[in-house]
Amino acid sequence: MTASQPKPCIICVAITGSVPRKSDNPAVPISVSEQIESTQEAFEAGASIAHLHVRNDDETPTSDPDKFAALQDGLKKHCPGMIVQMSTGGRSGAGQARGGMLQLRPDMASLTVGSNNFPTRVYENPPDLVAWLASEMRTYEVKPEIEAFDLSHIFRAKEMADAQELLGTPYVQFVMGVKNAMPVDRLVFDFYVQTVHRLFGSDAPWCAAGIGRHQITLNEWAISAGGHARTGLEDNVRLDRETLAPSNAALVERTVEICEKHARPVATWRQARDILGLRPVAA
Repeated sequence: MTASQPKPCIICVAITGSVPRKSDNPAVPISVSEQIESTQEAFEAGASIAHLHVRNDDETPTSDPDKFAALQDGLKKHCPGMIVQMSTGGRSGAGQARGGMLQLRPDMASLTVGSNNFPTRVYENPPDLVAWLASEMRTYEVKPEIEAFDLSHIFRAKEMADAQELLGTPYVQFVMGVKNAMPVDRLVFDFYVQTVHRLFGSDAPWCAAGIGRHQITLNEWAISAGGHARTGLEDNVRLDRETLAPSNAALVERTVEICEKHARPVATWRQARDILGLRPVAA
């Protein structure tokens, strides 16, 4: 890729999360089989990363490694080459149970390196747990995606990278629009981008995620600024105020349209793996 060519945009699809239920949108995939089918549709629409949570039959979140294993096996079969990214988020479990699936050696896993407020609770990420999760990711060669809910999380990722506690150049994702955490603010967003480039280099890849109605705003900002984009029913169950999203694929298709608007080619799974420095796989 020459300097004159636009950078391919990696699209991550967060297919279910821990919060949305079928009562919010019937398209939210709950069972492993539903998640595999929904992810395959999103993959074919242009997503190259699947951000994964798993659920119990009653739709409550869990960190059950067996469910993650079944989901990963299904995605490897039906979405060959797609990047599997498992969540170690705190809504699905407590303590080291949050990282019990890392021994499955997914390509990536989310890692929040500090605490912050959520709508009705504190999202706790104590230093000892963060250090343990990072150690497990190194042990099993899992690349972390740093989920930055606050500016301090980006600086903490730099400290961890300098201490060789993370594999490779950190891939930072800005999360904006969570109630009681960082609001959607363009000046803050621009400063986040500048900070990542200052700390990790001008070529360091980064991503952004917007919650609810802010999803499309953050897609627009990230794609136009040369970053990568996250979409999916975990963060947003609607296409607009009046219309529920019919599928994860529909949200991916909307993100593809924004890429086309800004002359950004959509990254293939091979390109995404190369950009993120992930181990190659055979299709």
